[in-house]
Amino acid sequence: MKTRLGRQTQGSMFMRWFFFASAVIGCLILTTFTDRIFQVLGWGISTVSCLGWVIIAIQDRDTPRMLMELMYAGMGAWGFINWLTN
Repeated sequence: MKTRLGRQTQGSMFMRWFFFASAVIGCLILTTFTDRIFQVLGWGISTVSCLGWVIIAIQDRDTPRMLMELMYAGMGAWGFINWLTN
């Protein structure tokens, strides 16, 4: 697969679809349920998904996307810890 700049991507299509689906599932859990356990689960899934996208961005040599996903993964870890300790 090629990026919009014409470079060949290195990450597998399975990884891309898996982490996309996990991001959607995490988002659905976060926006649907207000119980503490579901919030912890949603933030945990979202954080793992972001870390997966960080790996894909590193393989694609896409530094801006890697930094964006790394920042969101840090925020997700904060949300996970915040809901876990409440």
